[in-house]
Amino acid sequence: QLQLVESGGGLVQPGGSLRLSCAASGSTLDAYAIGWFRQAPGKEREGVSCISSSDRSTYYADSVKGRFTISRHNARNTVYLQMNSLKSEDTAVYYCAAVWDYYCSGYWLSTDFNFWGQGTQVTVSS
Repeated sequence: QLQLVESGGGLVQPGGSLRLSCAASGSTLDAYAIGWFRQAPGKEREGVSCISSSDRSTYYADSVKGRFTISRHNARNTVYLQMNSLKSEDTAVYYCAAVWDYYCSGYWLSTDFNFWGQGTQVTVSS
């Protein structure tokens, strides 16, 4: 059974950077697509970024394009989300999720993902 654990969240000032990690156990991530999602208080969960299982194509929400980068490290069985130029509106709990053999395309739905981590809090504030 695949298990995911996020880490790397914290408090950062606007304009700062954080790198979130999504470490997997129980299976290798090689054949899974990984999505990053976030949920701010009082708001619905939204997709932030996704990396496909097959061609490793990557996709980003418009709100984070040019600032966030998703990547895989197969040897570490980990997916990263590098977040630069952080804004207050990026404040949320960030979740990684996995689904077997999935092509993200431009719209990746949280309901398509069946393995989830517990989340890590990111707070952007001065």
